[in-house]
Amino acid sequence: MNTARVVGTATSTVRHVSMRGWKLLVVQPMQVDGVTPDGHPLVAVDAVNAGPGELVMITSDGKSTSELLNYPRTPVRWTVIGIIDE
Repeated sequence: MNTARVVGTATSTVRHVSMRGWKLLVVQPMQVDGVTPDGHPLVAVDAVNAGPGELVMITSDGKSTSELLNYPRTPVRWTVIGIIDE
């Protein structure tokens, strides 16, 4: 699990069947301080209805993502799994 800041949303006209109906967020991974960016922004499936500017927890756990999307072989790598209270 990592922390990230939501910087926007992503729109796709063509999606893998496992991603239909899910909101895609652009998230910026953050260092431990919650302020300093850590790497490049990522696209993640939103499981918690997060919004721009929120600090969130993201995971790249394939098994939990497959269960969430109810699709055993999804190409989704990152999922937003929680909103961090500040």
